[in-house]
Amino acid sequence: MDRRLERLERELMLVARCSVLTPRERKGQATDPQDPTARPDTGTPPRTEPCAPTRLDRSGYLLLSRLDAEGAMTIGQLADALQLDVSTVNRQTGALLRAGLVERIPDPEGGLARKLRVTPKGTDRMAAERTCRRKDLSRLLEAWTPEDVARFEDVLTRFNREVERQEGRAWPRETDEAVRTAE
Repeated sequence: MDRRLERLERELMLVARCSVLTPRERKGQATDPQDPTARPDTGTPPRTEPCAPTRLDRSGYLLLSRLDAEGAMTIGQLADALQLDVSTVNRQTGALLRAGLVERIPDPEGGLARKLRVTPKGTDRMAAERTCRRKDLSRLLEAWTPEDVARFEDVLTRFNREVERQEGRAWPRETDEAVRTAE
């Protein structure tokens, strides 16, 4: 079991650094100066047609996804949900604000802190990013059988839910029934 856990830890580390689904800017590559969340062209021709002119970075996609799933949240709520420092989330959301992907609004429940919510532009950008990610994922798994993909999804979902249970921080998801109905 120790050897298996050693290999599993390594594979999870490799998944965490995966840039296929979220291209990273590399030093010396230009980005759109008007969009701080944009990811540059890597200079390598894509295997398929270009997905979008710009991509969201990992933090932008994660923040937008959480706000989309849960609704308006304060910086503190986002920091707690993502287990990050408030200063980190403040910097990351600042880029989203400057790009017009999120906006500050008064707390709908009357609280003093302002909340962030996804703008229509942010919703469109996130939808485009999800389409790109699904295309990339499809390309990665094209040689897999449907049964292998389903098994991988089931095991990964089970793993993520166990992490969430132990940390006491669930990620908002569609209900299992809604997922089955959509399939």
